Amino acid sequence: MGSGHWSTDVYSAAASYRRATGASAFAHSDSGATAVHPDLDPKGVAARESRDSGDHPESLAISVLFDVTGSMCRVPRQLQTRLPDLLGLLLRKGYVEHPHIMFGAIGDATCDRAPLQVGQFEADNRMDDDLGKILLEGGGGGQMTESYELAMYFMARHTALDCLDRRGRRGYLFMIGDELAYPKVKRAEVARVLGERIPEDIPVAEIMRELQRRYQVYFIIPSGAYNAGNARLREFWQDLLGQHVLYLDDLDAVCETIALTIGLGEEAIDLEEGLAHLDEAGSAAGPSVSRALARLDSARAPVATDSPALDLRPGSSTTTRL
Repeated sequence: MGSGHWSTDVYSAAASYRRATGASAFAHSDSGATAVHPDLDPKGVAARESRDSGDHPESLAISVLFDVTGSMCRVPRQLQTRLPDLLGLLLRKGYVEHPHIMFGAIGDATCDRAPLQVGQFEADNRMDDDLGKILLEGGGGGQMTESYELAMYFMARHTALDCLDRRGRRGYLFMIGDELAYPKVKRAEVARVLGERIPEDIPVAEIMRELQRRYQVYFIIPSGAYNAGNARLREFWQDLLGQHVLYLDDLDAVCETIALTIGLGEEAIDLEEGLAHLDEAGSAAGPSVSRALARLDSARAPVATDSPALDLRPGSSTTTRL
């Protein structure tokens, strides 16, 4: 997947049509659906593919997976309204020339109807269509855990990325949530949700290491989410991801935060330049983005040492854990 080009005009026309007709941007969920949309069902999927094409000869895979249980249900709605801001920064400012973007959703495999929903990697307005097919579960297990580890497993073993296979460049994966992963990828859940047999359960730290060989992985915790201030939540994700845990105090800034994180990771900008781009675009997200990304930006600075210089770019194997 990943042919075609994003058009803000097409997006705006679709939004205008929905306003005029009273239609929802999340038509699948808001129509009363109770099951995963067939296009987003991961069961039996060999791989979601980000492939080079004539339109995009050097694709870069970018995935955004969000918790759609409890207080996090509003995140995809907010992201959908700001989609042009994300694409605008990536494309107009040259952070990424050929982005392939996948959206998906995470629930709880112990109790939810839709424990995992995964779209396709898209370069055009079909990414907006995939958002509209997401079932906004709103449930959750009530135990401060969701099945992030199952999503990690799918992304580690069921995605095919030309950016990695052809050019040795990892993709980007952003998870947005406010709960812990379960301690292990459970073989029974892999069989039931994905239709695949694995010989044994996989510890979450092990699947994260496998995932990080394919993606630069970030976890975004939005302020105002139910567990956002919980120390256990922060310690859990920092133990797995170090400084790649981003604390965002304004949900309206999620698209800008993702865009500037990628800009930093691609070394297309430093944080000051990215914030200037937000000002230029008339965005009010600058202060929140600055606070969220300050540690990432500082990690890019050279460290004075008598030893050979370490690679401190976000996502490198020697990134400092805070």
